[in-house]
Amino acid sequence: MGLFSKFVKGPQPDMEKSEANAKKMRQLFDQAVTDGDQYRLIFGYTEDVSRFNFGLVHGSKTKIGNLIVGWREDTNTIAILPSVPDLSQCGEVTFYAHDQILKAYRSKYPADAFVIYSDRRNYISINAYEWLDDESLYIYVSQPEELAAFTEFFNSQFVKK
Repeated sequence: MGLFSKFVKGPQPDMEKSEANAKKMRQLFDQAVTDGDQYRLIFGYTEDVSRFNFGLVHGSKTKIGNLIVGWREDTNTIAILPSVPDLSQCGEVTFYAHDQILKAYRSKYPADAFVIYSDRRNYISINAYEWLDDESLYIYVSQPEELAAFTEFFNSQFVKK
């Protein structure tokens, strides 16, 4: 067991599955976004599904929407693509440009989330982790480096109060 094993609950990461899912994410994103290859990607989910009614999971008390989240530092843009948990299909992409949003911030309570308000009523809350408990609700992607890069981008470039 390596140093990483101390911090991971349950079985060790399945890197083969992680890479396969990362490739599926990239394919879906590139099909939905014209210049998709210019974006870095993370996988996340949202419990705010009022606007993302594609690929919802009803296996828990809350409705969960799976998201492929792309970001571009050169344009200060985040693109969110809702998907089904196994990445076999996706919905319509929504773009959030920094200069077109009302506010964005990182929330620590009740869960660690990246929150973007496109106007006074509509928002998206993105939750993204390095590990997932229930693969029927989410896919498995090991993404510590990508998540750290997205967190840095969001906090330094995208936050607007």
